[in-house]
Amino acid sequence: MKIDGGSLDIKVETENHETHRRISAERLRELVHRIGGSGDHFLIVQRIPDRPKVFIQVAHEPGGVYEFQHRTGSVPHMWVTEVTDPDLVADVMVRWARQEEGWDTGVVWERDELPTPAPVPAPDPEVAAQAELHVREMLADGYLDIAAIVRETVYLVEDRLTPAQAEQIVERRWLERVEEQRSWTGPTDPDRLEGAFAALERAGIVAREHFTCCRSCGTGDIVNEMEATEGARGFVFFHYQCTRSAAEGHGLTLYYGGLEHSPEATTAVGREVVAALDAAGLSTKWDGDPGKAIDVTPLVWHKRLVG
Repeated sequence: MKIDGGSLDIKVETENHETHRRISAERLRELVHRIGGSGDHFLIVQRIPDRPKVFIQVAHEPGGVYEFQHRTGSVPHMWVTEVTDPDLVADVMVRWARQEEGWDTGVVWERDELPTPAPVPAPDPEVAAQAELHVREMLADGYLDIAAIVRETVYLVEDRLTPAQAEQIVERRWLERVEEQRSWTGPTDPDRLEGAFAALERAGIVAREHFTCCRSCGTGDIVNEMEATEGARGFVFFHYQCTRSAAEGHGLTLYYGGLEHSPEATTAVGREVVAALDAAGLSTKWDGDPGKAIDVTPLVWHKRLVG
């Protein structure tokens, strides 16, 4: 099977902590061929949006076979095989990503039983209710994956849930949100925002979504990123609290600035940001004052989950 171009709705994570989203089939082939080097012996592929415990992965040591595995959800087993041809691995992965009928043909899979997980005791109802609220908020924000939401949930309820208890709540709510977003047609406002930020990046404006905890931390960190980015002329970002406000229906606040710390440079960047948002189909409120933030409003925060 020849792998053609086009974007695949997948996220690929590698041993060396790289993350690749919505890449082409040819790029996936390159990543498969690459594994085997120092610190880069495996890759894990999940679909977008993620379905808990649904993935396909491969590991390879120089001179050895490709250890190929996939799992189909919360079942007590995985399917495993060994392959010598990286092109065959890539072919199967592409078919899996596209959910083609008969995607798993061409190799002989064997069932590998997993250890029986320990029973998860029922959580305290009051703590579980608090966790549900936190999980719904994080899902509405739309930026964290399942593992990160589990960690945050345990932290937010002050370790009164075990990770396994939190995982059950998160996975159930995650799947509900995935089903909900199936009804969202066309580009959503967060999709438009992502497009505007990508355009600004190409134009030399460092643009970051859901960036750090607050304005103070964000301003310091993004200035460092801007100064380390070749060709950067300015920045724009919004922080976690801005995301929460947008998800609650209050619009989105953007902070911006120029490489040259002058009112003129800041105003110029602000105008570029407003123009990019306008071109993406978003409305803004800003009077041109470099001392004021840019408000994106009205805004419907339907942020699609990735995982």
